[in-house]
Amino acid sequence: MSEEGVPAAVVTPGPAVGAVRRGLGYLVTGLPLAVLAFVVAVAGFAAGISTVVVWVGLPVLAGTFALSRRLADVERRATEGATGRPLPPHHYRPRRGRGVIGMLGRLADPQCWRDLLHAVVGFPVRLACFVVGVAWAVTGVGATVYVLWEWALPRGERTGLVDVLTGVASRALDVAFTTLVGLVLLATTPWVVRALVAVRAGLARGLLTNRTAALRARTEQLAAGRRAGVAAEAATLRRLERDIHDGPQQRLVRLTMDLEAADRRLDDDPERARPLIAEALTQTREALAELRALSRGIAPPVLADRGLAAALAAAAARSTVPVSVEVGLPAGERPAAAVENTAYFVVTEALTNVAKHSGATHATVDVRPHGADLVVRVTDDGVGGAHPAKGHGLSGLSERLSAVEGRLEVVSPVGGPTVVTAWIPLAGLEDA
Repeated sequence: MSEEGVPAAVVTPGPAVGAVRRGLGYLVTGLPLAVLAFVVAVAGFAAGISTVVVWVGLPVLAGTFALSRRLADVERRATEGATGRPLPPHHYRPRRGRGVIGMLGRLADPQCWRDLLHAVVGFPVRLACFVVGVAWAVTGVGATVYVLWEWALPRGERTGLVDVLTGVASRALDVAFTTLVGLVLLATTPWVVRALVAVRAGLARGLLTNRTAALRARTEQLAAGRRAGVAAEAATLRRLERDIHDGPQQRLVRLTMDLEAADRRLDDDPERARPLIAEALTQTREALAELRALSRGIAPPVLADRGLAAALAAAAARSTVPVSVEVGLPAGERPAAAVENTAYFVVTEALTNVAKHSGATHATVDVRPHGADLVVRVTDDGVGGAHPAKGHGLSGLSERLSAVEGRLEVVSPVGGPTVVTAWIPLAGLEDA
């Protein structure tokens, strides 16, 4: 407190001090990371290449690339933290297949080779940045407080640095000169650290990122999602058309025939027309029920009016298998309409598969946001063995999710349980 009772200002490190601290931390931690990455890259690559003729080298090389990729991820995060700016995007080819095919796919990934090259080339660069940065900062601090510890130095014929450089034997002049050098080093430390960080970050930006490949992959992903969306929409329309043709349309044809027959008999035999009118009313009610069921499969009114939780509760109530539903959306917030419709479709399709194929006695539905995605998880205690390649609606789920850039994971060992998990990007949550 000051004398007037006003709280004294709290002195906090400025932005420059924080940047220097982050930069020095980045340079210091870069040395052990560089040593580890260099050893993994050189030893793993040498061992893999030398034994590839007997096939042992393939898993060794695949493991080397995998470790180099993890270390490259660490370097990217460290670089972004030190510079305060995100790096350009990078892209790894999606892994296709398992075993030898998966290993060969990893060996053919250009970004994996760039990670390996960065581990080798980055070792001398990160070592030099560590040495220069640490030596500059430590020497500056030590020289600035030289007056506090110079007495402990052993004295010979020379009294200090000034005596060595100029031949003037003056202890006071030596202290003053060394302190001045230390202040100059400390004053220039932010610029030196910033330059060293820029050198190391530039190497990471040049080898650990690939904007062109990332944009090309993004374009292909969007094109695939558009094709999947068109295919899913076409399949939905075909199914809707089939359901309408096989259900309500047939009942409406029967209704028309009954009404025509009743119309012909009203004049001459009204009593015989009465059963036909009653049958027409039955056909009308059943056609309306089927139309309501079809509309619920597309987008029920309760979804638009009351939200995803109420719509899923209604879908669970209609299921022939007991279903527990838990929706963990933030209070007062709703996802975008496309997200809600996709989540509803995933749950209803998964519950339909549970009722038709699983032999389950109970199912659970869990919906909650996780990071940038809405995670929809449907679990049942059935016989298991489900797989998207087998159909049963799961392949349609994958296409529907691809249209909104989501993804599907099915874990269903023989004997159960089956867990169907969908990740739906929460784009538009703040605009709902």
